[in-house]
Amino acid sequence: MESVKVRKKYITNKDLYIQLLISKEMGKLTPEAERMFVLLGKKIINTFYYKDGDDKFDCLQNGYEDLFKNWYNFDELKGTNAFAYLTEVFKRGAAKGFNKLHKLKGDKENEIQVISLTGYSSDGESFDRF
Repeated sequence: MESVKVRKKYITNKDLYIQLLISKEMGKLTPEAERMFVLLGKKIINTFYYKDGDDKFDCLQNGYEDLFKNWYNFDELKGTNAFAYLTEVFKRGAAKGFNKLHKLKGDKENEIQVISLTGYSSDGESFDRF
């Protein structure tokens, strides 16, 4: 008897599109759509590199947050590519989370301080410390 390899099904655009239409009609996500969203997020987050594993999980959560908040904004009248829309929503959410974690510009707390190597005597004259 020959063994047949069964290809593991990830997510198809057609299935995701149908689940979004059903969810929009019901006014809430179907359990199948929720499962697809989780799979989508796990697959996308593994395409990025993070120095710190905690950053990866924080970005994953931010991506899920945006995904679960904005799924209803998909406009089926503009197109049927729900997969591309939701992927972009997740990626932008993850990027937003990363930028929150590593914000430096204008942040007084994390701003780099310049250390002067010039010293001043008690009478106000300057001298080099080294």
